[in-house]
Amino acid sequence: MSWTLTTLSGAAFKAGVNRNTSLSGTDFYLIADMAEDTFCVDTRKDWVSDYTNVDTHIKGAISDAVSDLIAIKWINADQSGFLKGEAQTMLDVLDDNYQRIVKQLKEYKNKAFQG
Repeated sequence: MSWTLTTLSGAAFKAGVNRNTSLSGTDFYLIADMAEDTFCVDTRKDWVSDYTNVDTHIKGAISDAVSDLIAIKWINADQSGFLKGEAQTMLDVLDDNYQRIVKQLKEYKNKAFQG
């Protein structure tokens, strides 16, 4: 299931230049699985199983949200490389965007996308 809904590069970009770069591949797969599971629970839809049927624009929003959640977990794992207050600001911005997309997708899931 790992990396169905987003990419490592998207999450790395969002975690910022001061992120911990010593996490292992196993750590990333674990974080990605947790983020994808959480996203599906939060939106009340199994996006992973239905991914091939999802509209391209919705896939972009999903990737945006899941990479936010991965970046949040990445930053939380080790904040030592960040300036005072920097990590918390990044966490707040990432969480705000994640929550906005989840809200929109909860509303979308029962409607046809009109692109």
